[in-house]
Amino acid sequence: MTTVRRFVSKVLSQLREKGARLGRRPFLLIAAVAAGAILADILFPPPISRAHEVSAIVADRNGYWLHAFATKEGRWRFSADLDEIDPAFVTELIEIEDKRFWTHWGVDPAAVIRAAASAAKSGRVVSGASTITMQTARLLEPRDRTLGAKLIEMLRAIQLERRLTKREILELYLTLAPYGGNLEGVRAASLIYYGREPDALTPAERAMLIALPQAPEARRPDRRQRAAAASRNLILDRLAAAGVIDRSIAAESKDAPVIGKRKIFPRFAYHASLAIARERKGTQSTVRSTIDIAKQQTAERLVADHVKNFKDGATAAAVIVDSATGEVLASVGSSSLDVDGGWIDLTDRVRSPGSLLKPFIYALAFEDGVLGPDTVIDDMPRGFGGYRPENFDRTFRGEVRVKDALQHSLNVPAVATLDRVGVERFAALLRNAGARLMQRRRADARPTLAMALGGAGVTMRDVATLYDGLANEGRVRPLVWTVESPTKSEPGEEGVQLFAADTVMRINAILEGAPALKGRAPAALSRSAPVIAYKTGTSYGYRDAWSAGHAESLTIVVWVGRADGAPRPGATGRDAAAPLLFALFDAFTAGKSRRPSEPEPDLLAEGLVRMAPPPVSRPPTIVFPVPGSEIYPGEFGGEGVVLAASGGAGGYRWYVDGEEVRGADDGDGAVWRPGGKGFYDVAVVDARGMSASAKVRVAALE
Repeated sequence: MTTVRRFVSKVLSQLREKGARLGRRPFLLIAAVAAGAILADILFPPPISRAHEVSAIVADRNGYWLHAFATKEGRWRFSADLDEIDPAFVTELIEIEDKRFWTHWGVDPAAVIRAAASAAKSGRVVSGASTITMQTARLLEPRDRTLGAKLIEMLRAIQLERRLTKREILELYLTLAPYGGNLEGVRAASLIYYGREPDALTPAERAMLIALPQAPEARRPDRRQRAAAASRNLILDRLAAAGVIDRSIAAESKDAPVIGKRKIFPRFAYHASLAIARERKGTQSTVRSTIDIAKQQTAERLVADHVKNFKDGATAAAVIVDSATGEVLASVGSSSLDVDGGWIDLTDRVRSPGSLLKPFIYALAFEDGVLGPDTVIDDMPRGFGGYRPENFDRTFRGEVRVKDALQHSLNVPAVATLDRVGVERFAALLRNAGARLMQRRRADARPTLAMALGGAGVTMRDVATLYDGLANEGRVRPLVWTVESPTKSEPGEEGVQLFAADTVMRINAILEGAPALKGRAPAALSRSAPVIAYKTGTSYGYRDAWSAGHAESLTIVVWVGRADGAPRPGATGRDAAAPLLFALFDAFTAGKSRRPSEPEPDLLAEGLVRMAPPPVSRPPTIVFPVPGSEIYPGEFGGEGVVLAASGGAGGYRWYVDGEEVRGADDGDGAVWRPGGKGFYDVAVVDARGMSASAKVRVAALE
């Protein structure tokens, strides 16, 4: 406000100097009017910002439309650019609407005088005096058509002329002009009525788009074809009479048919396009994504076909990344918008990854020199401070090599390895790579060993980022979604080096050697199938089925499940997700194949032959109840059974049938109150994870 006062004071001072010869009263009157006009112009600028609210168009990497989104009011309105509009249309528009547009200052005095004379002569309004600038002012600030409103339009037009160039005013008009229904602007009308940009219209189509804004509802070509044709032909006659177009062209154009219905915009990559549209900057209507429309269409078809195999409400999602650049080539957020939860972008929802993070646990151990592919590791029942992981099939294999443990996704070796490298350190490593690990919403939530089996949630995009790192010698970088993305990097450009190249080569060799899917020959025996380094994952309760991998410069992540997170008993990553992963690789790497990765011999030389367990004391022994005994709870007066142990490292935790039994602060005096008679499994775990178990029978007193 201080700046405004200074500006007005300066203007008054200049007027005072120049008007010294005038009388005091005339000067003050002129000065007051001038200052008031200037102040009003500053304080009440025209609402140009309305034109900035435009619809979004998301195109693929080559400019083909993927999806368009209306404004918040449900209108189709795209920014007009004179460089992308046929110059003939601009010439014809100005001839019809405002012949002196390029020379007047917002209001055309000659048109005002002509309109006033016509009205006085006929007693009614015969022709308007609105210039294109005045019409633009009315579009920015709609009012009832009264004399007062017309005066305001004139003032607003002058304000627009002061602020904008003639080209900018014309672009503003062509962005806001009404074309019937929810269509605004010449580009929206051209695309929806004719399916073409406004730089490729016929003379008949140009004439129609000039006639429409004068009475958009009365002349809608999709509803009132006769009125639309009549108004178009009238414009053609006027253009021919003015010599703007040839009379023969005008006559021929009158015979052109009027379109019968509106075109429907393409609808591909809905979820990704919506996210990109929301992130667009400024007033741009069109954003070019990195998505390839051909790959997107193929991915959407394969995902939809795959889901047809399920009858339990399951859907699926997929992300395909160019491993050379990190660009997203296709993204399918759900199998269809019509399924339950289909509008949710499942590529950006936090889900339990199951075993998908195991390759990165072993990679960290390789980096530390703790393990190698041929190191022997135990797959035996074992406790980790009360956490007792089991394998998916509830069996144990004894001594196995690390590469076999990873290929067969054994749980105990993975948890033991994570315990050795450090869970906090592993979580920090993944976060540094850009993965957003989500823990349970508790104040004391910290990463735990359950991360090895999906105990921390991630998104499909996070998984794609990590596996893309395996395809790039351990270098991780953010996914790129738009052609002009600030995160875009050139091939070979450094990102975050998660692991050394030789470490990643070892991991890839292991993943490429994973067991082939049922009914599919190993890639090494096929001439055309791609060699895929892949891993599957299944979350607790069969809620999420995953498969992720890379091959032939592509990284693909697949998820299958219900959008509401409901369990799908028996649906594993290997059975429900991996077939779709392989189908996508087959479609996008057709005719390509290569030999599996074979690390140099010296990379396989292991300094550590066996992973020794960390030093621990003797395991604890259950003192009571005696293993194999019968218990009569009535003997204890209803107070329960006091569980007792000896040996080990102390700090005991007790479990009955897998449920923890609470007792004294140190756990040594836990009290168990059986719920009924029958057989029970009692287990104790000490502070170092060593355990003992006993099966006892609870019997009623006779």
